[in-house]
Amino acid sequence: MLKDLMADNFQYAVAEQVLCNGSILDILNRHQECSTKIQRSIIKTVTTCGCVQIQLKKYELPKNASLMDLKSTCTPSVTGSLCPNCREKIENEIGRSLVYLAATCNSLDINLFDVIIKEHHKMQLLGQYNIT
Repeated sequence: MLKDLMADNFQYAVAEQVLCNGSILDILNRHQECSTKIQRSIIKTVTTCGCVQIQLKKYELPKNASLMDLKSTCTPSVTGSLCPNCREKIENEIGRSLVYLAATCNSLDINLFDVIIKEHHKMQLLGQYNIT
């Protein structure tokens, strides 16, 4: 109960404080900029700071592999831990992105928490077949 109240309060606060709520095009543009900044911040953790590393390789998929087999074949590509500075930067960028996501929801009269609940329900219902 508290979590849905927090999500609704967040969305309400965005409606009250974000000045660009009237222009969906401005909101979409700013949300896209936030996504770009998140990606750039993650890349800088690797290229500038070095607190995390990205290890990529071609996956060798066995013939007739099931989805569960594929999951065990895919290993995490990120190693290391975010340093406090990089963590703060990425969290700030994700936070700004959430603001513009909530502003998008406000512009279209969509309740963000309802979307989260629906997506969670789909994930529980479809399990591993939901997102591949």
